[in-house]
Amino acid sequence: MIRDAVLCGEVAEAARVLARLGLVTAFGHVSARAGDSMLITPAADLADVTAASVIEVPLAARLLPAGAPAEAWAHLALYRARPDAAAIARAQPAAAFAVAAVATVMVPVHGQAAWLGESVPVYGDAALLRSADRAERAASCLPAGEALLLRGNGALTLGTAPGLAVARMWLLAAACDVYLAALSASGAASGAASGAASGANPVTALSDDEIASWRAVGGELLPRLWEHLRSGPGSAGPRPSEEQGQGQPGDHRRPPGPRVMPLDLREEREPHGGAPDREQT
Repeated sequence: MIRDAVLCGEVAEAARVLARLGLVTAFGHVSARAGDSMLITPAADLADVTAASVIEVPLAARLLPAGAPAEAWAHLALYRARPDAAAIARAQPAAAFAVAAVATVMVPVHGQAAWLGESVPVYGDAALLRSADRAERAASCLPAGEALLLRGNGALTLGTAPGLAVARMWLLAAACDVYLAALSASGAASGAASGAASGANPVTALSDDEIASWRAVGGELLPRLWEHLRSGPGSAGPRPSEEQGQGQPGDHRRPPGPRVMPLDLREEREPHGGAPDREQT
């Protein structure tokens, strides 16, 4: 297929923002579905990724091309299992490690957490997803929803565009912070794992109606959050070096937590140059 230069640029920008938000260090990646292939960032510091360095991988690949991250299998598995997935972010928020160590599922305890799904499952195997088999087992844990916690190994988030997948990763980090704070405030942290195993929630989760109400208004709001994140501290707009494939170190300061604001994932679109007709999550 003809390489989509615009989509490569979106993937690269989303990767740089993910690095600037402090959600990755030397590891992490962003990808987007492009017909029968995916476009994914290389095994490199995301702060320096450019459109020219983005790698194309066939969705039916049996081997990964040179330069692709070894955990690209996780992206391939999710694209195969979830036809609605148009973009994926992979990162390691610190709070995600903590939540995945004390729970088998994270329920939403504040409105924005509902933007990640009715709940966020935890994949319990901490091994790296460096094979098709391991990646497929992880992907099977996310038949619906837009976020997956990986015990001891970070997280994956989905979106209808690369920037929206990154916005969800930031929201996941914030939701994990809130969940841990709720556990601490309730004095239930030590019993969270046993509570989750018995099916009891150690915190008060949003009701089904509350979750639905927050998700129903998301189409206009998640793109707004992405615009906020992409223009945050350290952003510099279009980079002159982009066409030459040269990178610059990003500002890794993480902006303040999001203001609580009420998402229809069926309607979400990325404004200002996003692809309104791209397959929806």
